[in-house]
Amino acid sequence: MLEFLSVLRIPCHLFEVEQRVRVYAKLDMGTHVHHGTNLSTEQSPDPGSDPGAGALTRAGHTTAAVLLGCILVLGILGNFLVLLVFSRFPGLRTPVNLIVINISISDLLVCLFGTPLSFAASVRGRWLTGPYGCRWYGFCNALFGLVSLVSLSLLSFERYSALLHSPQSESSQYCRARLAVVASWLYSLLWTLPPLLGWSSYGPEGPGTICSVQWQQRTAAARSYISCLFVFCLFLPLLLMFFCYSSILLAVRGVARQVARINRSSAEWTESRVLLMVVVMVTGYLLCWMPYGVVAMLASFGQPGVVPPALTLIPSILAKSSTVLNPFIYVLLNNQFSRCFLYMMKCSSEVPSAPVHPTGSRGVWPPIHPTEELNTEPVTPASTDQQLQPSVQMLADNCET
Repeated sequence: MLEFLSVLRIPCHLFEVEQRVRVYAKLDMGTHVHHGTNLSTEQSPDPGSDPGAGALTRAGHTTAAVLLGCILVLGILGNFLVLLVFSRFPGLRTPVNLIVINISISDLLVCLFGTPLSFAASVRGRWLTGPYGCRWYGFCNALFGLVSLVSLSLLSFERYSALLHSPQSESSQYCRARLAVVASWLYSLLWTLPPLLGWSSYGPEGPGTICSVQWQQRTAAARSYISCLFVFCLFLPLLLMFFCYSSILLAVRGVARQVARINRSSAEWTESRVLLMVVVMVTGYLLCWMPYGVVAMLASFGQPGVVPPALTLIPSILAKSSTVLNPFIYVLLNNQFSRCFLYMMKCSSEVPSAPVHPTGSRGVWPPIHPTEELNTEPVTPASTDQQLQPSVQMLADNCET
């Protein structure tokens, strides 16, 4: 009887063992699956070792690549044509236009050394040139972009000085323009070299397809650098532009009011022309550069995660679009430059029939002081028209040179 019970007990024991083996097997399989998932995640490609990498979908990367490709082509073409016209017509190289040439050179350098890398990264969906290429890209973009930005404010100051200050000799005006060009490069180097030397740093940002100053770092050194960059390289140049262009506009308006008594339509047209120029220039500056500064300050001083990684790509593209807008705003809207450009497109070797320079001193305009009396003796309406209307026209035209 005992032997019979022992025989029955063996199958039961085997059944329990079999059940335990199945449970352990399931647990072991789950563990392997879990480890396998972790391994596959850890071995996935990391674009640029950026925490925001992969934040964009494939469609987002494609959209960014299309926009950057358009900026690349139009920026190179527009700035190359600008420099070609200036080389073809030496008479256009006035003191003010030397700063415009400097803007075109810096924009062209951005298109050649910066935009192609971010375009290729957007096509592939990840950064391609490693950490050293990322730092090089960040430094070049910051340097050339800052040269263009500072030159825009110096251009406004040069126009303001040429219009509203006492006249200077031609050589002194050219010397001042060359000093402004050199100062724009030295000033830009002063603010773009520190991240290479330890004050903040250059690295991936956003979705990992662009590199710039590390805005997301919250150390005291990084925050102090970003604050100084915002104040001295964005806010102060903007204030200088506001002051200079508003002074020019007030000067034109003061003279135009006197002309309005004789020729109201001409005065209104001239005033609206200068107003349009001022609005377009300041708006272009704000549109291209202010979003970048605001996002950088929010990323550095705001709550963590207040700026999604994908959102930081928009200000970067807007800043790069300045390389396309600047040739149109500062050069192609210039009547004298447009005339020379059309002659060059017609393959004409002759100088345009209309004078490129209103005076014989290579574009040096006589200053107009809005507060001084244009004519102190009683004159007839016809002579007043001859005195005032050319003054307003010179003010308006000088805003273009």
